[in-house]
Amino acid sequence: MSLRVLLVEDDRELRATLRDALSVEGFELLSAASLADARAQAAHAGPIDLVLLDLGLPDGDGESLLRDLRARRGTPVIVLSAREAEGQKIRLLDGGADDYLVKPFGIGELLARMRVALRHRGTAAQPAVTRWRHAGLEVDLAAHRVRLDGADVHLTPTEFKLLARLVRSAGQVVTHRQLLADVWGADCTEHTHYLRLYMGQLRAKLEADPAEPQRLLTEPGVGYRVVAGED
Repeated sequence: MSLRVLLVEDDRELRATLRDALSVEGFELLSAASLADARAQAAHAGPIDLVLLDLGLPDGDGESLLRDLRARRGTPVIVLSAREAEGQKIRLLDGGADDYLVKPFGIGELLARMRVALRHRGTAAQPAVTRWRHAGLEVDLAAHRVRLDGADVHLTPTEFKLLARLVRSAGQVVTHRQLLADVWGADCTEHTHYLRLYMGQLRAKLEADPAEPQRLLTEPGVGYRVVAGED
């Protein structure tokens, strides 16, 4: 099962960058752009394995959320901030933050610090599925590339997101609701016609016979799965 990360960050561009990077690494990402939204997610979204916390939020300082999280749960928290003052770093680390990363930072460093924080709490981040292949079809999530019998296949951004979500759970069924939430957003979980349309488009591009798919399989009434990849 994917580890769930709550990202509390009001910078839309950074949220999108981190969402894409963490998704490739196999994390399930929840995001909040304000303290109020973060508190609601922490209270109602179910188990969260790690929190990435910005400090400068539009409705208050992230430090108050750190205090709330520490009072209620042992979830590791990594602070992400442009503030470099040593005194503040010490105060937040003493106040319960597991790490403090100054912006701008590299994605590789963030991922390494996340692995350390999870390991210190007894949770191991499993290696992400970033490459998948089956019967001549190859998907490289990190490179954002799909090849069929050695030739590049052009997918639209939405087609690629849908395929990537299935590949990250290769061999497992992903429900209609989960696919809709992960690809189109939480407001679209009832729009199953989106899935039918885009799965049809993917099969037309990736299956020898779209009517008898061998890779992108339907689990009637439940969802879809991509077959396990070859070694």
